[in-house]
Amino acid sequence: MQAALDIIGEDLKLVELQFRKDLQSDVPLIRKVGEYVLSSGGKRIRPALLLLAARLCGYDADKAVPLASVVEFIHTATLLHDDVVDSATLRRGIASANTLWGNEASVLVGDFLFSKSFSLMVGVGSMDILRVLSDATTVIAEGEVMQLLCTGEIDLTEEQYINVVRSKTAILMSAACEAGAILGAASQSQQQALADYGMNLGIAFQLMDDILDYVATEEEFGKSIGHDLEEGKITMPLIRTLSRCNDSERAIIASVVEKDEMSLDDFRSVSGLVKQYGGIEYTVEHARSYINRCKCHLEMFQASPVHNALISLSDYVVTRSK
Repeated sequence: MQAALDIIGEDLKLVELQFRKDLQSDVPLIRKVGEYVLSSGGKRIRPALLLLAARLCGYDADKAVPLASVVEFIHTATLLHDDVVDSATLRRGIASANTLWGNEASVLVGDFLFSKSFSLMVGVGSMDILRVLSDATTVIAEGEVMQLLCTGEIDLTEEQYINVVRSKTAILMSAACEAGAILGAASQSQQQALADYGMNLGIAFQLMDDILDYVATEEEFGKSIGHDLEEGKITMPLIRTLSRCNDSERAIIASVVEKDEMSLDDFRSVSGLVKQYGGIEYTVEHARSYINRCKCHLEMFQASPVHNALISLSDYVVTRSK
């Protein structure tokens, strides 16, 4: 991330200020919840992608920062809704918003952020950007429903899972990159290349998240370890394990997935199988293959510090520990 921060660090600070400005509301709870989620940290990868893509395409005017704030608004809205759906208690190492203010407040503030995002997009004045980001929010919602339908489905295939990841996680990174390219008046081929870069980066990002659910500590990861498994989410490490284990081991995994509450021993038994059958290594290998595709999509752009920063950002995704 450092190469990116060296270039857009000051702009990211302005994004934070813009975010707080755009949270203004006559309803105090909206600002309180929004600022709480904002101040809880986060790597701001999506705003960074938009800012870097715009820079790569030669944009240096004043609409990149407000638009980057919009992308973070959308992301924050999805986090608020996700935590309610997942019954999460932690987010980035601290109590989730729904734990502190309840599910109703989290959902409604998330709705506010989504609605506000569209009015802010209109302010940017680009129908193409409005189309890209509005389409992305629709796909995200579809991805959430797809994931819900796949919960507990131990016969889920890799292809089906990647389709969920594309819709739920990767699409917003792709849209952020494409919106930045549109700001920079890039050619259609350049816009598509950056959209594809963001899509592949987003898939790799989620695959590494899947791994952290099994191997990180709560302090490193910022949320409960094994939470995906307890929620019945079948992710790539488990899909790989299910394809290689024997029938009795498959029955063990199925029984844990079906439980409403998972014990530490349950988690250890499943995570042990995931490690035994190479689910972690397999997922890392897949993440790296998507990162290699990321880099290929940047080949049409000239070498520059911004180009190098996007390469470094993709490498960061497969080396992060949280």
